[in-house]
Amino acid sequence: MYVKSEPPQWLTDIRAAPPAAIRPATLWSVLATAVLSALLLGEGLGLNLLFVAVPAALAAYFAARAAGRRPRPWTLAWALGGLALLVVPALRDAGWPTFLAVVSALALGSLVLHGGRTWPGVLMGSVGLLGSVGSGMAWAWRGLRERAHGSRDRWGPVVRTTAVAVLLLVVFGALFAGADAAFADLLGGFVPEVSVADGPWRFFLFLLGLIGALAAARTAAAPVRWDRLKVRRGRARGRTEWALPLIVLDLLFAAFNAVQLAVLFGGYDKVLRETGLTYSEYARQGFWQLLWATLLTLLVIALALRRSPRDGARDRVLVRAVLGSLCALTLIVVASALRRMDLYVEAYGLTRLRISVTAMELWLGLVIVLIMAAGVWGARWLPRAVGASAAAAVLAFGLVSPDGLVAEQNVERFRSSGKIDLNYLQELSADAVPALYELPEPYRFCALRGTAERLEEDKEPWYAASLGEARARELLRERPLTASVGCAELGLDEERYLF
Repeated sequence: MYVKSEPPQWLTDIRAAPPAAIRPATLWSVLATAVLSALLLGEGLGLNLLFVAVPAALAAYFAARAAGRRPRPWTLAWALGGLALLVVPALRDAGWPTFLAVVSALALGSLVLHGGRTWPGVLMGSVGLLGSVGSGMAWAWRGLRERAHGSRDRWGPVVRTTAVAVLLLVVFGALFAGADAAFADLLGGFVPEVSVADGPWRFFLFLLGLIGALAAARTAAAPVRWDRLKVRRGRARGRTEWALPLIVLDLLFAAFNAVQLAVLFGGYDKVLRETGLTYSEYARQGFWQLLWATLLTLLVIALALRRSPRDGARDRVLVRAVLGSLCALTLIVVASALRRMDLYVEAYGLTRLRISVTAMELWLGLVIVLIMAAGVWGARWLPRAVGASAAAAVLAFGLVSPDGLVAEQNVERFRSSGKIDLNYLQELSADAVPALYELPEPYRFCALRGTAERLEEDKEPWYAASLGEARARELLRERPLTASVGCAELGLDEERYLF
């Protein structure tokens, strides 16, 4: 005889309560999200992401209000942060900061719906929206069946009224567009161009918007309570057993940092002569090791806290002293890694990868500072603070225009040394155009010809174009590119740097 096994207790603890029936306001908001996704997102990313996010947020709001949930301060903070991140695609043409911003915005949106406070709540809540994809569709289907049964008299007039309104708009809009060219241009700027060939892609975007909005609304109505997931602390160790390995690690960090300070004051040239390394080898070799050292230090701190002695005030002082020293020494390692990157950039210029790993190292340093602060004032706020710092770092990364910074630094390096890698600069996005316009001809032409051709071919509508593209087009229109010699005659630097 088959006996159904009971689910584990932790799964029962975090399981969401059955949601209330879906409301009409939620359904209409979900439909609006799907339609806008199909019409706008097919053109590209820009302000249209905000246009799509608004009805999706309304769907979640109506579902949460029906469930009796009310916004809290951190909920509002996550929501504002998510909307701020969606501004990045409207400002920047570069795809990599846009990707990071969109992914981070989705993570913050999921946190808005789950409301995480603990480490499991923040970590799992940021991806918990994915778990509502299937249940959201089933929830909507049940709601539609319940409302359709016995309510055909109410739905019929709504459908007929909507169909008549759309028909009138299409017919008279077409007539007025044919009667006046100015009105046709105005209408063309607001109405997306949809062709039959785009049908499958638009249908996919419709489904994506529909499923995403339903998942958000379903999560808002009955979120998984990840905060109830308890992570048991490890068995406490004795003071000597716990502290001795960490003190040895502290001494190793101190010795390394002493060498770094000696190098700083004694000069890098002496070290390079003694080791036989070049600037590139010294900086590249050291940076990656120091980046991994920073990451592993965070892992060591997490494991040490699980096993730390917990018998009283003396143990708390010991833990704070040992781990606080390790954090302080790690900050010096972070500073050393950043200095090595500065050396490398000074010698070979800035690239996307170099600025990305530098930004990551800076954020890791900030996390270490937050851990040190938690050791003084308590760690209850730490999970949300780390999550907020990650979102703020992604937002700042997008707002500063990484491609623009890369172009500016390489232009300055060209002015001072005459060295430039035009092949690499041609790969930058339209965000780099204002800085690259500071190059003299024909270098300017060779650096911008690819971007100019792309902007000439791509004609995105206003809601799908970024501010970086708009500025680049304006510059190219006001100051057309010219070249007195061919790019092949410049003897371009063919050396490619992967880091």
